[in-house]
Amino acid sequence: MDAFVNKIYRSHQACPQCPSPKVIQNFFDELLALLFPEFASKVLEHPNEVEAKLDQLQLQLEQILVKNKHLHEKDGLKITSDFFQGLERVFDWVHEDIDAMYEGDPAAKSKTEIIRSYPGFYAIAAYRIANLLHYLGISLIPRMITEYAHSRTGIDIHPNAQIGRKFCIDHGTGIVIGETTQIGQNVKIYQGVTLGALSVAKEDADKKRHPTIEDEVVIYAGATILGGETKIGRGSIIGGNVWLTRSIPAGSKIYYQTNFYDDNAKTTDMYVLKSKSS
Repeated sequence: MDAFVNKIYRSHQACPQCPSPKVIQNFFDELLALLFPEFASKVLEHPNEVEAKLDQLQLQLEQILVKNKHLHEKDGLKITSDFFQGLERVFDWVHEDIDAMYEGDPAAKSKTEIIRSYPGFYAIAAYRIANLLHYLGISLIPRMITEYAHSRTGIDIHPNAQIGRKFCIDHGTGIVIGETTQIGQNVKIYQGVTLGALSVAKEDADKKRHPTIEDEVVIYAGATILGGETKIGRGSIIGGNVWLTRSIPAGSKIYYQTNFYDDNAKTTDMYVLKSKSS
């Protein structure tokens, strides 16, 4: 028993200042509630209250970064300042994502409904915030934020993925967007889509392992697109349950087709690639 106690003790000593998931989750929840009052327990009624809340959150992040210098190589105060200066762009981009989800989903009755109830909104907002922290050179914390959103939504977006403006996730459960994925503007993705890697070898960690999705692409439910050299051309449509490991040109349609060929409903299956102009 003493040996077990010592093992636990050593693990605690090796991590004296590691940020608790609860601390990071609390920071994210409070930040989201500030940016989107639909998540707030109290609506702020004066600009002074908004400024005070921003100051409070800035102090929280400063304290996290100062106590956990192993998570970054720069000055924690400078990173915090840069993060809050970049927060307006994040705010504007998430509102563009909301617009895209509202315009892309006939079932959406209002933008408030999207903010309050759509898992796609929550996952994208978490990604945008985490991506800014990641860009500023902070490790671990961005991943903790996106994994927190993953646990709540079933949508897994790596904070290092590059996602353009007006990103629409419809339904969303089971979506995976890998670390080196690049997604353009006006892209729409349905539930169960995987943008993943062909190789999971550790020595490939620094390579581009995930696909590139160009502007105005729609990817339907259950599609899997793999590989760092795989590029989905602008304006393409990827049908449900398609499995892709190669690039396709702009304006393509690719879908899984079942052909019935006898009275017993035996089938042959095939993938069909078409140009939109055909």
